[in-house]
Amino acid sequence: MEITASLVKELRERSGAGMMECKKALTENNGDIDAAMEHLRKSGLAKADKKAGRVAAEGLVVLAQDAGKAVLVEINSETDFVAKDENFVKFSRAVAEAALASGAADAEALKAVALEGATVEEARSALIAKVGENVQVRRLVRIDSANTLGAYVHGGRIGVLLEIKGGSEELARGLAMHVAAMNPAYARAEDVPAEFLAKEKEIALGQMTDKDKAKPADILDKIVSGKVNKIVSEITLTGQAYVLDTNVSVGEALKKEGAEVIGFQRLAVGEGIEKQQDDFAAEVMKQAGLA
Repeated sequence: MEITASLVKELRERSGAGMMECKKALTENNGDIDAAMEHLRKSGLAKADKKAGRVAAEGLVVLAQDAGKAVLVEINSETDFVAKDENFVKFSRAVAEAALASGAADAEALKAVALEGATVEEARSALIAKVGENVQVRRLVRIDSANTLGAYVHGGRIGVLLEIKGGSEELARGLAMHVAAMNPAYARAEDVPAEFLAKEKEIALGQMTDKDKAKPADILDKIVSGKVNKIVSEITLTGQAYVLDTNVSVGEALKKEGAEVIGFQRLAVGEGIEKQQDDFAAEVMKQAGLA
């Protein structure tokens, strides 16, 4: 029987095993997907079966950095217990270093990168078999630049990469810490979408009293612009008060060093994933193999 790519893909999704292992198992079992699945289970490569659909919203954000380049990788597990497991931590650090060295631009490309005699995807499948939970290499962000880079990871849960033109490494790291803490939506005022500004202007007008609306157009415009500008300051990096020196804004801190922000990227573990509501007892039972 011909071993098609779609058959290999189906077995990979069921088993969580690597592509080559799936193809080999199908070949040895004449394309019988159930027999191939059993073969993988017996060899210990398919303990990921039925785990791929389970919610993995815990985990780590891991940093790897070298001269002129830095990456953050988010790797998820189902529980905080596994996120602290030495095998999971070791795997996560190795994946981040592999991502940095390989030049992989996203998590999909990272799957095929070599890692300790296998690929990242194959090592992930092996880790699932070892820890007994769904593990996902979910996101990868990177910066390759001759500009000044700042990187910061807070407690393995939030990571930031930031690039500034000019300025010191100390400033870049401080701003990365600021982004981790304050989570600005945009870097600069000019990055804020026009639709957002129009909507906020509409809201500001709607909040005004009839007395305010009766004021001359130029005065009314100044009041509305003031309200909108205040909101823009609150949601932009350069407009926010700098967490390491609240007497100045981030924009002023940049200006003091003759620097400008180019951009930043921020990852938080489990961001955007609908978390499964397990109680503590259920988690313990799951880890003990009783659930």
